[in-house]
Amino acid sequence: MRQVWRNCHVATMADGAYSAIERAAIVTRADRIEWIGPEADLPAADAAHEHDLGGAWVTPGLIDCHTHLVFGGNRSLEFEQRLQGVDYATIAAQGGGIASTVRATRDASEDALYVSARRRALHLLADGVTTLEVKSGYGLDLPNERKMLRVARRLGQTLPLTVQATCLAAHALPPEYAGRADDYIDEVARRMLPVLAAEGLVDAVDAFCEHLAFSPEQVERVFKAAAHLDLPVKLHAEQLSSLHGATLAARYGALSADHLEYLTESDVVAMAGAGTVAVLLPGAFYALRETQLPPLDLLRRHGVPIAISTDLNPGTSPVLSLRLMLSMACTLFRMTPEEALAGVTTHAARALGLQATHGVLAVDKVADFVAWEVAHPSELAYWIGGDLPKRIVRHGAVVDVAALS
Repeated sequence: MRQVWRNCHVATMADGAYSAIERAAIVTRADRIEWIGPEADLPAADAAHEHDLGGAWVTPGLIDCHTHLVFGGNRSLEFEQRLQGVDYATIAAQGGGIASTVRATRDASEDALYVSARRRALHLLADGVTTLEVKSGYGLDLPNERKMLRVARRLGQTLPLTVQATCLAAHALPPEYAGRADDYIDEVARRMLPVLAAEGLVDAVDAFCEHLAFSPEQVERVFKAAAHLDLPVKLHAEQLSSLHGATLAARYGALSADHLEYLTESDVVAMAGAGTVAVLLPGAFYALRETQLPPLDLLRRHGVPIAISTDLNPGTSPVLSLRLMLSMACTLFRMTPEEALAGVTTHAARALGLQATHGVLAVDKVADFVAWEVAHPSELAYWIGGDLPKRIVRHGAVVDVAALS
């Protein structure tokens, strides 16, 4: 069905900027944008259903490109520990951290995981998110990684959300492989990834390259397996130390390298050459009370696209609002509101390999957008918390979030 969305202003986010069209209109047909431009230039066409957006500012639907949305339990007691001065590495060594979520996730049924993940996904949807990524990585064996990825697929089938599923089996060493990290990497690369990919459950492959997780050499074995399966890769890199995982990721043409507090200039140069997106995660930076800032000036200087995401997870970033991350990206990382908005639209789409269809409002792109009742797009980063009035459109259809709750 052809629809006309008029009486609005549009931040198209082309080229990573507002690229604003004031007094604009958008024409959609089915799930695509057919025309966009000044309302005065709106071409005559067959009768269509019209929507008056009341002078709202329209942006692309927000994209949360790094989440661990599916998990069992929570780690609020660890939050208390960190506030009392216990660091993340110590908590992990005591059997907490990722290991505690692994136990809770393995104990949960697929249906129970779906119910809890759906509840979190609805928070993001209500915040203007129309596309998100979901990582596995709390199962750490084939049945439980499969269970998590099946939940991710189910979310995309049952909610008005585009969901990308990423296999993060190389997230942490499971207890049954204590002292045998190389054997576990063999299990991931030779058995788990081929099986899960054959079942159609994997859109990309991720790993955690860090001293408390896996070495660059071990990660590279996972990347080689992904390449053999024609799956794109991404990497948790340079969060707690500098292992040059981002350079390794760039060498394999990674979609993104994420966290990046300890990124070096040589890493940045490698990412720029490969077109690898830098995904910054202010929620984890905030929750862990980090002080090492990602090198924004280096990323800007070398032209590396910068995305922003929630890193929604039960331990280090229990964040349910992507829009809050815009504010934190500005206040904590010194980004501009325009950069932050690009980080959850055009650059986030690139971080998921969806730049051909998502992240920008233009002809032939998917008709995912949000009409915000604000005076300027900078307000999306300006307001801290709360629920800004909005109308969410996904694939050309208005989303009634309340009816889904």
